[in-house]
Amino acid sequence: MSFRDRYRRLGDLNDLEAALQKKQEAVGLTPDGHPDRADRLQGLARLGDLNDLEAALQKKQEALELTPDEHPDRADHLQNRYKRLGDLNDLEAALQLDQKAVELTPDGHPDRADRLQSLAVSFTDRYMRLGDLSDLEAALQRDQEAVDLTPDGHPDRAGRLEGLAISFTDRYQRLGDLNDLEVAIKKFQEAVDFTPDGHPDRAGYLNGLAMSFRYRYQRLGDLNDLEAALQRNQESVDLTPNGHPDRARHLQGLAVSFTNRYKRLGDLNDLEAALQRDQEGQVVCRVLLCPSWIDTRGWEFESPNCITAYFHAFNLLPEIFWIGNVLSVRHEVIHRLDIGQVTSTATKTCIDFSDTGLGITFQQMLQLRPDLHKLSPAQANELQILSSQLYSGTSPDPRGLAVKRQDLLQKIRQQPNLEYFLLPKPYKELWRASQGGPVIILNSHPDHCDGIIILDPTSESIHVPFPNVTLGMLKSQQESLRELLGRCNIRTREESTSTRLFSYQEKYRFRTPEDYFADLLAWLWTHIVAPVYQVLESHGITNGRLWWLPSGAFTRLPLHACAPTDEFICSYTATLGSLLDGYARRSSITPKVGVVGVTHTGHRWNYLPGVEQEVKNILSIVTKEQVECLDTEQATVDAVNLQLQNCSWIHLACHGTQDVVDPTKSRLLLYGGNLEMETILQMPLPNAEFVFLAACQTAMGDAKLVNESFHLGGGFIAAGFRGAIGTMWSMNDSDGPLVAEIFYSHLFREGRQPQASDAAEALHLAVKELKARKVPYERWIPFIHMGV
Repeated sequence: MSFRDRYRRLGDLNDLEAALQKKQEAVGLTPDGHPDRADRLQGLARLGDLNDLEAALQKKQEALELTPDEHPDRADHLQNRYKRLGDLNDLEAALQLDQKAVELTPDGHPDRADRLQSLAVSFTDRYMRLGDLSDLEAALQRDQEAVDLTPDGHPDRAGRLEGLAISFTDRYQRLGDLNDLEVAIKKFQEAVDFTPDGHPDRAGYLNGLAMSFRYRYQRLGDLNDLEAALQRNQESVDLTPNGHPDRARHLQGLAVSFTNRYKRLGDLNDLEAALQRDQEGQVVCRVLLCPSWIDTRGWEFESPNCITAYFHAFNLLPEIFWIGNVLSVRHEVIHRLDIGQVTSTATKTCIDFSDTGLGITFQQMLQLRPDLHKLSPAQANELQILSSQLYSGTSPDPRGLAVKRQDLLQKIRQQPNLEYFLLPKPYKELWRASQGGPVIILNSHPDHCDGIIILDPTSESIHVPFPNVTLGMLKSQQESLRELLGRCNIRTREESTSTRLFSYQEKYRFRTPEDYFADLLAWLWTHIVAPVYQVLESHGITNGRLWWLPSGAFTRLPLHACAPTDEFICSYTATLGSLLDGYARRSSITPKVGVVGVTHTGHRWNYLPGVEQEVKNILSIVTKEQVECLDTEQATVDAVNLQLQNCSWIHLACHGTQDVVDPTKSRLLLYGGNLEMETILQMPLPNAEFVFLAACQTAMGDAKLVNESFHLGGGFIAAGFRGAIGTMWSMNDSDGPLVAEIFYSHLFREGRQPQASDAAEALHLAVKELKARKVPYERWIPFIHMGV
């Protein structure tokens, strides 16, 4: 048995180290140009930290470069690189080479089955990436051929049976044909039967067999299938020693089976079983992060052990997801916790989870724009360079950059008061986000909808249940608002509400849009906002500022607009951490306002007549020494880029477009070109203070991924601005001049210098005037304030 095989069997890292050393020696003894050098390089890989991964990738790349285009191993090397880097071009190239290898291998050739299996893997990988059913059918066909060509007793038969079983399982999941699942169970069982006790692959085959039994239980409800799944899962875990790379995956299957039996029989011991293994805490944490695991848990996990496990699991997220991935796992867990029933300690943990789970894209953008003033000049310069290069994606060696950046961050975090630098802030830090006023976190879940109020940095949080609110109701209100805005014909800033389309639909014939807006706001007030205000008033808070932090189905609803009176000044924040960062940042230069007014982008079809007066109103308020104006033809992409870097306050009166597929491609439409959020995020903006986005859709994210919404307003805050004003939907062009006049008049009143913390009140006064003038709901509701 080789060191590598013994490591796979027993999981002893010393065996892996020995295997690595021997492979390194073999490579060192193999000269350049030797036909075996590529294979020996291919074997140099190891589990471990980013430095090990980087070294492995370099060896894989060298092996690939040494392998001729026509060599049968080249497809394997390309497959390996695809699995690590995810470049679809590598997968396509591997698939083409696999196909060619099969075509060149005659029937009866001893390598044909192996090459068919490799081709099946490539088809499966492409199916998993693109979802084309024809790829799955092609994979299944090649897997079947490979099995048919492999006689009983052949050492590779079990592995090929497993590949065939997986293909049948994939097709069952796609099409729901129970016959496919029956075949999958049969093939997995054959793979197990062909594999003797002690073989390193037996545990994996048992895990696959358990999965198939579990699928059949979920389909037919036969408890015998669940017991069979649990038995195979347990065998799989028992055969996989601690420290083995497959143990987490096998434990995941066991955990899900325990959960299914708990849901069927109600034995709490089953629910807790996976969490009671003393030496497997970290593995359990990784299991908990699996979406399928979370999905089966419901909100039963209220015990301290479970909450602690989730806490440790979330600390692994930077390692698991890293910069660039967009997943909502942390937020999914806060959804699963019934906040009203857990202890105050658990509530604090929930807030921790919520803040780091909301808007992961937002969090990652902030990581690439670190606050450098706390660092030494040398560290600040190095981190800024590495972060900029990593974000831009232009480096030929992004993995090397990531390793260097990680090493630098580890050194920084060893310094006094920097232990949380670019890490999720703990509860004791997040609490300080309420220093300017109460923060209300809203949580939606199929079983409960509620809120948490953080009154101030010294008070305990307060749970507010919403017993008459369901997830379905919130989604219905979102859909009603979307339909209502569509009937109002609101698309871009220049559209006028005079083009309302209500008369064309029967349900709107006897009611005005005002009726429907009034109904929506009344519902939000009665069931959500009023209960929150009642709690605030019971603690002596009857006016002033407050911040909404909505999540899930609470997003995209105008919570700020539904109170019948104007005592409170409402703002929004994406996370507690981003609000806290806004308090910490402050421009050191004399405030200077950069005004961008684009009446048209070079095409008269998108003309904005109100922009001209809007700009004039601002220039009449701000002194010449404190303003810099770019008017239409002057507002090119390059000119606006420069203004963003030179001015601390920015007013953008133009068209804007939200890209829900790739939020970093959301853009401002300038004269002769577009300014994308991706570009703004890469800019050094040392003077950034506040931005007023008098454009379209600047505070609206993706409806499908509401907790990952990264709209223009949030993007500017991630880019370094302390606060922003945006619109939930397109503003009316004729309102721009009035809103701007009132807003800047308040900021510069009595010769004062503008303060970002005054912006919310300034907008509050402007919207109050719009309401006093009886403008339609859809014209005053969309304006919102974000940040400090």
